[in-house]
Amino acid sequence: MLVATPIGNLTDISQRALEALKTANAILCEDTRVTTKLLRHYGINNQLIPLHDHNEQERIPTVIEQLQQGQCLALVSDAGTPIVSDPGYRLVRAAQEAEIAVTSLPGANAAITALTLSGLPPHPFMFLGFPPRGEARRQHFAALRAMEQAGLTATLLWYESPHRLLDTLHTQQQVFGADRAAAIGRELTKHFEEMRRGTIAELIAHFEANPPRGEITLLLGPPEAAETGALELDHALEDALKTHSVKDAASLVAGIVTLPKRTVYQRALELAKRKKSS
Repeated sequence: MLVATPIGNLTDISQRALEALKTANAILCEDTRVTTKLLRHYGINNQLIPLHDHNEQERIPTVIEQLQQGQCLALVSDAGTPIVSDPGYRLVRAAQEAEIAVTSLPGANAAITALTLSGLPPHPFMFLGFPPRGEARRQHFAALRAMEQAGLTATLLWYESPHRLLDTLHTQQQVFGADRAAAIGRELTKHFEEMRRGTIAELIAHFEANPPRGEITLLLGPPEAAETGALELDHALEDALKTHSVKDAASLVAGIVTLPKRTVYQRALELAKRKKSS
């Protein structure tokens, strides 16, 4: 079973989760030192088995065997809901493929907590984990910007480390513009919780003057309607589809808009299907 644990405040855990941690045959955890603090706080004494990115694959056969023998194992991450930007996904998939029942005990989640406090539109939203580093980060944001120009309108969320936050914000400013609405949640549920809202440029100025510390959740508001370019793209594709195949229409329009050919082709395919079914 997957057991959500607090993201900062140790009292943010359900009675059901505590009972599961007490009664499980063992607890699979990301870092035994972190989980030990939680268990000690609640007077729980149970076996801890490390399960992290570096050993998950090799531990899977043994864990699956234990489960098949009838043991009940709890999986926790250092904080929040397991598997969300944490280890465990491969194990859960393996258990499901072995037809072993898997259940999840809900609880704290930093992304959802930040979303509700951000003042940005709560839905639709897209959670994207941690941004890549270096040049891959720019490509990651550029692909999302291209999706926005093709019609995506959603609040975007990432986790980020404090020492990379400013680099990430500067890259976002270059790709999405200095005036894009954004928000940053820091140390959520803890004593020094901070929810900072403003434009990307305003957030950069704040954190340049006040170096960030602690756990970070970064949110980017959806673009203004005029920024998406979705209507212009659709009009261009609809005109091209009158006389061209989907592939040729996409190639033609991709040559005159600043969007990846794959994005334009996917939209052309959607428009062609819509026209055929109407």
